[in-house]
Amino acid sequence: MAALGWLTPHRRSATARSVLAGEASAEAARKTSQPPPEPQFPVPGDDRAAAFFDLDNTVMQGAAIFHFGRGLYKRKFFQRRELARFAWQQAWFRLAGVEDPEHMQDARDSALSIVKGHRVSELMTIGEEIYDEYMADRIWPGTRALAQAHLDAGQRVWLVTAAPVETATIIARRLGLTGALGTVAESVDGVYTGKLVGEPLHGPAKAEAVRALAAAEGLDLSRCAAYSDSHNDIPMLSLVGHPYAINPDTKLRRYARDREWRLRDYRTGRKAAKVGIPAAAGVGALAGGTAAAVAMHRRRR
Repeated sequence: MAALGWLTPHRRSATARSVLAGEASAEAARKTSQPPPEPQFPVPGDDRAAAFFDLDNTVMQGAAIFHFGRGLYKRKFFQRRELARFAWQQAWFRLAGVEDPEHMQDARDSALSIVKGHRVSELMTIGEEIYDEYMADRIWPGTRALAQAHLDAGQRVWLVTAAPVETATIIARRLGLTGALGTVAESVDGVYTGKLVGEPLHGPAKAEAVRALAAAEGLDLSRCAAYSDSHNDIPMLSLVGHPYAINPDTKLRRYARDREWRLRDYRTGRKAAKVGIPAAAGVGALAGGTAAAVAMHRRRR
């Protein structure tokens, strides 16, 4: 990983819990990943290149964990008081447009306490329903098009998110992506214990997950791309040869401009800087992916 001068000495190196979280996430991703559908116009792919997309406010408007909480409340997993907290956190997230570790940690702690004792299979089934109810119409068509362009170029595409790996896997499958890296909640005999494996997949832990997956899959990170909206993901973005800032917060926008990373802001429709994807995907693939994503978005609406 490139040197990150903006980090404090304590955060510059990954902690043991970050490494554990990353390795657990990579293992889970490999178990659930699936080859994407064959593109309509197949082209020779670079099997050592892949793309990694942050989820919250990069691929999807808002935070997946909050939408998941709304769905669980609807199914009477918890009380109105806890829903009010989820609603406040989501409102704060939408207004601020950035991830706050304290808010995100609080949301994850709440979710862990709620799912403790439930079966993983039960939450997976419910997660499918929640995606249709609260998430499908919140996918950014522009980012979806970028992901499709990588797929059309024969590359694998993973989501990388602090959301539960089960939720992330559902979203990735619905979008036709290869798979997902997410926070791994401990389970015994298929039942959640209310604990995490390592720590939430956030900040340095995301970079560790990408690093572990790349090693297991034989990827060349210098040929890979990563996309995010948050300065918290600078460790992950700095790990790859093709970093992109999507809907960036103020700190990431400044950091990306200083390093001449490509930027795109779908919140306003304006280009923040020149945008593209690694040359392997090509202009035709990008155009085709954009059309497909816009059509998909319209059908959902």
